[in-house]
Amino acid sequence: MPASMANLTPQTATESPVAQRVSALDWEAIASGLNAHGCATTGPLLGPDECEALTETYPQDAPFRSRIVMARHGFGRGAYKYFAYPLPAVVAALRENLFPPLARLANRWNEMLGLTTIYPSDHARYLRQCHAAGQTKPTPLLLQYGVGDYNCLHQDIYGEHVFPLQVAFLLSRPEADFAGGEFVLVEQRPRMQSRAEVVPLRQGEGVIFPVHHRPVQGARGTYRVNMRHGVSRLRSGRRTTLGVIFHDAA
Repeated sequence: MPASMANLTPQTATESPVAQRVSALDWEAIASGLNAHGCATTGPLLGPDECEALTETYPQDAPFRSRIVMARHGFGRGAYKYFAYPLPAVVAALRENLFPPLARLANRWNEMLGLTTIYPSDHARYLRQCHAAGQTKPTPLLLQYGVGDYNCLHQDIYGEHVFPLQVAFLLSRPEADFAGGEFVLVEQRPRMQSRAEVVPLRQGEGVIFPVHHRPVQGARGTYRVNMRHGVSRLRSGRRTTLGVIFHDAA
């Protein structure tokens, strides 16, 4: 077995080296970035071998449950594939280990917005809630863009249960593998013009951002702003991204 493929073999997610890397992140700074700007980056969390191993799965059929061609649905240009269960080890480890600190932040956000939903401290319990509601299809996905491809602004909502934060990891090398294709986040503020945030990423780096809305502190208290995300037009090469969404789909 090639060394790169070893990163995709089944293992307990908490035993993965990813768990230690996630634990070492500056979660206070991440929370500050999300509160101030609506997004935060992790720094390179995945190594080049892990990025390559995931990218190499894209042409295969077995790891995935479905393929979406974006132009057919008016979503943009390019395609993406949803992983099937069991997830690749790296993806499972990211999902399991990123969830607890993000759940703590999500619970603070819900409290600020006056929402009563409380997310559990571990991802397995949250998935049981999703599955009990009929949301049983895994949502982590690989997205691949060629020249001229783009992703329209959207939200990844798949059912009643929606975890409010998600993460996108860039698996390709900027400028070496592709040019263009910037991650774009748009904040739709009530009674104001929308605000855009463009997030440059390095290979293996993730951007954490809201799925559909976030709290903002205003002069008259906390209010909710709507969030959408997308990818700008790819100018050259090929760009592959891993999306880690924490709720499953109906």
